[in-house]
Amino acid sequence: MDGTPVGRRVFLGMLGLGGLGVALGAKVQNALERALAPIEAKDGTGLSSFLPVGRFRIYSVTGSLPSRSAADYRLRVGGLVDKPLELTLADLRAMRPTALTRDFQCVTGWRVHHVAWRGVRLGDLLDAAGVRTNAGAVLFHSFGGEYTESLTMAQARRADVMVAYEMSGKPLSRAHGGPVRLYVAPMYGYKSCKWLEEIEVSATVVPGYWEERGYDVDAWVGRSNGRDDSPTI
Repeated sequence: MDGTPVGRRVFLGMLGLGGLGVALGAKVQNALERALAPIEAKDGTGLSSFLPVGRFRIYSVTGSLPSRSAADYRLRVGGLVDKPLELTLADLRAMRPTALTRDFQCVTGWRVHHVAWRGVRLGDLLDAAGVRTNAGAVLFHSFGGEYTESLTMAQARRADVMVAYEMSGKPLSRAHGGPVRLYVAPMYGYKSCKWLEEIEVSATVVPGYWEERGYDVDAWVGRSNGRDDSPTI
């Protein structure tokens, strides 16, 4: 994403303006999107891009929004599995779908209410690949591999964890991590790996991009209150 780099203070101001757009309605938000779309923000944490899109704030750690066309997209499932998979978007859509409507909560404080997601349960993909008995975790890689995340096997098999290809009744856009992303409903948004390219089954959890920079590995919403705010399904 081309644009003029701005400092951390301006970046925080942009966050406030994005929230103002949500509060005042769609016209203000659309104006903010047009004004801020060309801007690239860089701070010392590695967060290199910010763009308000609808009710969401869009982040990337690479300074751009990765891209794969629906026709070219492939999702690899490998590691400690008996049957490694390489799935097209059509393959994913042909699997048993799951749907979930939940809030999307960012660790920076903003929340989008009642987001409708559709995709495939991560547990169903793991079953299709045949997880080996010594597997204890699942790793996730974005396009290019710079952004990574992980879950324990028990977390990955929750019914409210999915590989999503639709949001709010539409194909998942590039800005929202499409064609396919992870969605981990009971955890903060940084666990929901966008631009998902590879699912790797492993023996143990490996800290992801933000965990290496001090974020919690177990990112339950409400963790600061000692609870998981999302019910187990």
